[in-house]
Amino acid sequence: MADAPLAGIRVLDFTWVVAGPVATRVLADQGAEVIKVDRGGESAMSVLSPRRIGINGDLNRNKLSVAINMAVPAGVELARRLVKLSDIVIDNFSARVMRNWGMDYASLAAVKPEIICISMSGLGHSGPRANYVSYGPTLHALGGLTLMMAEEDGAPAGYGYSYADMAGGYTGALAALAALWHRRRTGRGQFVDLSQFEALCAVIGPALLDISVNRRAQQPPRYDSQEGPAAPHGVYRCRPRDGDDDRWLAISIRSQAQWERFVKALGSPPWAAAEKFRTLFLRMRNRSELDARINAWSREQSAEQAMALLQQAGVPSGVVANGADLCARDPHLAERGFWPRLPLGEGVTTQVTGIPLKLSRTPAAVRSAAPEVGEHDDYVLGQLLGLSSAERADLATAGVIWPYTGAKSGAAAA
Repeated sequence: MADAPLAGIRVLDFTWVVAGPVATRVLADQGAEVIKVDRGGESAMSVLSPRRIGINGDLNRNKLSVAINMAVPAGVELARRLVKLSDIVIDNFSARVMRNWGMDYASLAAVKPEIICISMSGLGHSGPRANYVSYGPTLHALGGLTLMMAEEDGAPAGYGYSYADMAGGYTGALAALAALWHRRRTGRGQFVDLSQFEALCAVIGPALLDISVNRRAQQPPRYDSQEGPAAPHGVYRCRPRDGDDDRWLAISIRSQAQWERFVKALGSPPWAAAEKFRTLFLRMRNRSELDARINAWSREQSAEQAMALLQQAGVPSGVVANGADLCARDPHLAERGFWPRLPLGEGVTTQVTGIPLKLSRTPAAVRSAAPEVGEHDDYVLGQLLGLSSAERADLATAGVIWPYTGAKSGAAAA
């Protein structure tokens, strides 16, 4: 993609799990050639390999894969040769891993002075916890998010998915762009010490302001409205759909006018005229009974039809979407092409998430499915490094690389 924003940029990708692959996926989507350094023997050579579908397929689309054994000196030397041909080296290991390989910034800058090294460690390269190993849920707990996302009874719950990985991943992509712009102006590379913990803390929200300004200890918000007093305010179970009994409708009413429109939309049931529900203050005071009344109504409704009814009446409400809603039923995402389908071979396809930013002059694209481990050994080791077939065979015999033996996916190698 010669017209993509990052066309001509090569990224040597040592990332794993989620946060790092999110960062390099963003760069790959924008046209960078991302070469993922993988460990061999991790995936079956099948069109339905877990590497190519689901979250792994989504994280690694548009990338190339080379399988190098970084546990042996000859493997490290191969990686260092690739550094000379790259613009960015990125990892999300703990702070000590790249240093132990001799792949830290000081060592790589000696190989290529203009190299950009991005280390997305959990807690950064300085401070008393610098060498800690972390995962997203660990950072949630350290940052207070686990407590802030609490159940109705106050028990800590946390996110069902690792929000920290998303915060760290997108921050990593932004760091790459900033470092590339600096190098374009000055010709100099640099080391980027990115703490995923700090990236997460920076997006916690108003709790940080309350702590820093008011010195106030935070309590879990539970399901209370953070924008102002509201009742009813919450999610209400709806009628099953296609065997799915986990259908919910969110409703938030903050004014008397909204309440009156809500009551009218429900057909003015007698219970809504009770004195205990006459004002917002009284509705909040009698929230448990109010929620029970609304739940009795919502259980008989389709979530989609109830949302349409209330929205037409000017009442803030919306379906609590699940995966099927987003992937198969959301007309807005479908219209914007957010779920592109990629071929995996043998008539099999998979869907991945789309690219949320659309540049009018330099559009990004989802070009290829995630590669199998080592799928691009021939291109990376042969075409880029100039190793002959015989030399690559010798390296495989010596355990320095893992040769790829599966079918090619058709992903562009250059």
